[in-house]
Amino acid sequence: MAKLDRSLALAGVEGSPAVQALARRIVGSLADAITFTPLDAEARTFEYEARNGRLRIASTDAISASVGLHRYLREVCHRSVGWDTTLPLPVLELPAADRRSVTARVEEGIHLNPCTFSYTFPYWTWDEWEPEIDWLALHGITMPLAYVGHEAVLLESYRRLGLAESEVLEYLGGPGYLPFQYMGCLDSFAGPMSRSWVDEHLALGRRILDRQRELGMTPILPAFAGSIPERLAPTKVTRREWVGFPTFFLDPRDSLYREIGATIVQVQRELLGTDHLYSADPFIEMLPVSSDPGYPAAVASATLAGLEQGDPDARWVLQAWPFSYHRDYWTPEQVRDLLDAIPDERLYVLDLWGEMDPQWVRLEGFSEKPWAWCALLNFGGRTDLIGDLERMINSADRAVSSSSKPTGIGMSTEAILNNPAYFELVTDQIWVKTPDLTDWIDAFADERYGAGASVDLRHAWRDLSRSVYQTGNQVVFSRQWSGVLPRRPSFIGLDAIDGLRAAASDALWYDPITLARAWERLLAAAEADPSLADGPLGHDLVDVAAAAMSRVADRLHFDLVVATIERGERDALATDRFLALFDDLDRVLATRPEFTLGQWEVQAASWARDGDERRILLDNVRRILTVWDRPSSPYLDDYAGRLWAGLVGGYYRRRWEIWCELLDPSVLADPSRGEVELQRRMEGWAAAFIDDGVSVVHDALGDVVSESRRLFDRYGRTLREARLQPETRHEVPERDAGG
Repeated sequence: MAKLDRSLALAGVEGSPAVQALARRIVGSLADAITFTPLDAEARTFEYEARNGRLRIASTDAISASVGLHRYLREVCHRSVGWDTTLPLPVLELPAADRRSVTARVEEGIHLNPCTFSYTFPYWTWDEWEPEIDWLALHGITMPLAYVGHEAVLLESYRRLGLAESEVLEYLGGPGYLPFQYMGCLDSFAGPMSRSWVDEHLALGRRILDRQRELGMTPILPAFAGSIPERLAPTKVTRREWVGFPTFFLDPRDSLYREIGATIVQVQRELLGTDHLYSADPFIEMLPVSSDPGYPAAVASATLAGLEQGDPDARWVLQAWPFSYHRDYWTPEQVRDLLDAIPDERLYVLDLWGEMDPQWVRLEGFSEKPWAWCALLNFGGRTDLIGDLERMINSADRAVSSSSKPTGIGMSTEAILNNPAYFELVTDQIWVKTPDLTDWIDAFADERYGAGASVDLRHAWRDLSRSVYQTGNQVVFSRQWSGVLPRRPSFIGLDAIDGLRAAASDALWYDPITLARAWERLLAAAEADPSLADGPLGHDLVDVAAAAMSRVADRLHFDLVVATIERGERDALATDRFLALFDDLDRVLATRPEFTLGQWEVQAASWARDGDERRILLDNVRRILTVWDRPSSPYLDDYAGRLWAGLVGGYYRRRWEIWCELLDPSVLADPSRGEVELQRRMEGWAAAFIDDGVSVVHDALGDVVSESRRLFDRYGRTLREARLQPETRHEVPERDAGG
């Protein structure tokens, strides 16, 4: 959809300063032996060839040049750049390689979801953003969503429209929730915003956009989606709700709708520039406020009119998520009416959950509008290892080979830094078809850990691809399969043992022995070469340990309930064993900073300029990861559900400890006897946690390898036996002495 960036070819000179600088960040001084040259071709294409210690990359554009560099490093040097890779890569030479030419399967690479700016990015600085932008370029991303700095746009826009600065800052709310404010889901929540935050993030947003544009990307900026501060036009708005949050939607027939949309675009162009791509989602998880069948088309027309008044070259990027989320309302006829209100050249549709619930099939290719197939997978930034690699490949292939072929492929994940194999495979689909998953897995292991990765590492990833990454016909919605560890405790339903057994069994769609074997093989490789654990292998050890402990926790929870029923009292041994798991897992998580609540708190607090702002920022961190809204709110509690040190051994453990304190056979037989008190005490704990946080101290904490070994030896046998059989009598096992 976006025009191909021909900056390399048109410059008439060898190389691109931005790509050359990228190469230096990736391979250090070896970048001096890399030459980038222009290539004339109709579609995005790169060629690489290496001779006598020098590498030549010819390409049609800067992004293709970046992909060409990464492909050479992967295919010839057996080194890749992932989210957890230490740079520069330890590549000491540029081995010879015959000329290889690759043309992209689709024109665009899409990245990000508005929610990512709450669940991953809110407290990032340039130190985190620079390597992330490099990752985008190396993986072929041409159209990243760009939300950083938009708060400054709204502040200036609403000031021009008549509101005081303090009124706008109050309306914007807490920094951790900004994307939901931009999408019209909430306002004035968990704030107010500070002026220092606005100014500093405008500067950061400019820096991010400058780098993305230098590398040939066309960022997608946010735009007006219909929700406004009520006080701006109280007689022209209709109240609506998103999971209990009231917001106010402007009448699209009023001229103010177009005026606000145009003002926001104009101010954004002044402050941040533009690439003419704008994200606006008036109905993201809310039905239209009018029952008139023509109302959605009226909203679409007014939204586009505002965009075009602010930027005559504007193109609207629309998420297809509402068509899935409210599919009963968004019938094919209703969607067609909406899309027909927007000219083809003015719209780009993102099929947000393409790997699981593709709307392009149901909606006949979005009425021939340009569109992109996207993989979502992760909701809320949950840390679960989960997904279906084969299904994702097949889904992307089906779309690309269809008569209504997408012009883009990408990721719409709500958070990044999770499930690296899954998302590396997604970005590969932009450029090449994956003919054999096992071969890809073997290559992924080699590239992730370095040339000559051990057989144990290859086979560990094969085991993962045949367990947590092979879900069959299951609907992959990670919150559904997280198990009891991050789940809000309850007594409801525990009197039905068959139902409890089914819940624990459903999360084990694979043989747990296969997961245990993958864990053991990763450990063996780390113990053979401990230096590997300083890099991605250390991350993977923690990931697999958390996946394993989720299933062990389900089993121990089941055993505790059964023992309580059968013995007529809460079993002390089963209780201690269940709660000890939280402490043991927290130790492993604490060995890697990226798996700690403390790291996010430090990042957030670093933006504070006074005590009040620090309180708001820490409130946002703890709130969105736990209750999301208020401790008593039933909607999004534990939606983010991360297995992080501090949450597991602190927040989650204390909730389950309260549950254990109230557990007895009478409560299981009549949950109403204990449920009210349980929820009251947990709400009190949640409120205290949001205000004060939690400190978990581990005595004599070892490194990730030693702590992983300790955990495996203690729980390996229970993991292998985690599957519950319908007719099996379940005794509470003794504590494992070994694996």
